[in-house]
Amino acid sequence: MSSGIPMLTVAALLLAALATIGIGLYGVRLSRTTSDFLVASRTVGSRWNAAAISGEYLSAASFLGVAGLIAKYGADALWYPVGFTAGYLGLLMFVAAPLRRSGAYTVPDFAEFRLGSIRLRRMAAGVVVVVCAVYLIPQFQGAGLTLHLLLGVPAWVGAVAVGTIVLANVIGGGMRSVTLVQAFQYWLKLTAVAIPALVLGLHFLADERPLGTPAPPTVDRLTTVDITTDVVVHLDVSQVVTVHGTLDGQDTAGQVTLTPGDHTLTEGTELLLAPGSAVPVVAGAPSDGTGWVEPGGGFGGNHPRYQVFSLIVATFLGTMGLPHVLVRFYTNRDGPSARRTALTVIGLVGLFYLFPILLGVFARLYVPQLLITGASDAAVVLLPGAVLGGLGGQMLTALAAAGAIAAFLSTSSGLLVSLAGVLSTDVLRGRIRDFRAAALVAGLVPLTLALTVASLDLSRTVALAFSVAASTLCPLLVLGIWWRGLTATGAACGMLVGAVTAGGATVLAVLGGVPTHVANGWATAIVDYPGAVSVPLAFAVTIVVSLLGKRPDGRVVAGIFLRMHAPERLGMGADRNPVDR
Repeated sequence: MSSGIPMLTVAALLLAALATIGIGLYGVRLSRTTSDFLVASRTVGSRWNAAAISGEYLSAASFLGVAGLIAKYGADALWYPVGFTAGYLGLLMFVAAPLRRSGAYTVPDFAEFRLGSIRLRRMAAGVVVVVCAVYLIPQFQGAGLTLHLLLGVPAWVGAVAVGTIVLANVIGGGMRSVTLVQAFQYWLKLTAVAIPALVLGLHFLADERPLGTPAPPTVDRLTTVDITTDVVVHLDVSQVVTVHGTLDGQDTAGQVTLTPGDHTLTEGTELLLAPGSAVPVVAGAPSDGTGWVEPGGGFGGNHPRYQVFSLIVATFLGTMGLPHVLVRFYTNRDGPSARRTALTVIGLVGLFYLFPILLGVFARLYVPQLLITGASDAAVVLLPGAVLGGLGGQMLTALAAAGAIAAFLSTSSGLLVSLAGVLSTDVLRGRIRDFRAAALVAGLVPLTLALTVASLDLSRTVALAFSVAASTLCPLLVLGIWWRGLTATGAACGMLVGAVTAGGATVLAVLGGVPTHVANGWATAIVDYPGAVSVPLAFAVTIVVSLLGKRPDGRVVAGIFLRMHAPERLGMGADRNPVDR
């Protein structure tokens, strides 16, 4: 990137933002009632809704994080896109149509409909707020990081800019406005990730650079690396580098020899790597090509197989509990339309994920210096310019930047709609003015936290949100739809256990992980990847407590199940609409 402000990138970012605002303003003209704001009056067609869901679901973790994790961890990181996609298969099979037939507007609304408990509804509302907040914070942080790397502006500028646009769209038009925006943003993101991947694929074929060699990644030109946060890196071979800053606690200025092993670099340090130099990688990541292409290494630390299994559990089941995904199925006309939507989403999401995987491979080959800083999330936007240079590289960088900003905007919009919908109907009186007030509060609080709490890899943070959703709302939905013996007490206990285990692990991870004086292999692994423990525990507690408690009224449950599972043409149920005020 040139020393000045990259004007093509600025133009692309402005165009993406203006298009989002313009489409949102058009949606505002169509939003008149509470139903418009909450579920677009259930008039969204399956194809349009599928594009909107895909645009909402493919967050910064998908657009940026997947490529960064592939570059860093290799084969095991493939479970992220696989899990993110496969989660919709479970949603299609077990949740989509019955949930739509329930006539509910939100997950807490479903909890009350199924189990008749206002306390459970309030508890579910609290869980929705936590899940959405955990998911929303990294979107704002990622926006700040991306604009900082692309334009050199302070990180808070990007977070505030994205937060402002999202708040304006959601407050102005609610779900109807956001649906139009998100459908557009899916196709923008697909274009922005596919074209650079295909162009760089042609470059890779011409370059014939080998993959999976036992050698460490190397740079092919004089490379300066700025360390923006304290990081521990690993090197398997001795390497001469030029360091200006702090290395292993010592002030250093000039050439030094990095010995094999771990080394600590502090924020503000600058490394200069000569052409052909081996690149240190973040400690825990594969340090050579052979380890990178072979599965089984996990994501750093001990118990790699547990890490991978836990990630699979969280991503496969977490989709069924994500409030911003579930609320989109309430916008379908009927159950069959919800199923068609889910099936189409699988195709759209699966197509998209082909390209971040390719970009992750190319990032490992062409910008391995990102593996030093830990800023591998930026690989998608930095890769085209680093490989191609010139006008072509600048144009692809600008396109990738537009896709990145669309990723932040679309997912943040969906999360904010979910938060505002729950707060306005469960805390306030459910009027349009209540929705707007709730959206303002629900946006400002996560934005403030995003500027103050530590940031992790985007996909890792989102995986923690999936763990919380899979451990709390997933058991409520799956058992509530398919098991007649579920009780309100059982659902509440299971949700509480899941929230404490998965939510507690998330808080610990954000605060820096397991304290050093009590850390051990298993404690760290469970805190970083809690799903394999928290999800089975939540299901087990829900079932056991339900079995031990008073059995629900069979006739009431039969009526509820008939409504959820009988075809719409039999006329067994009608939408339970909120009162417009």
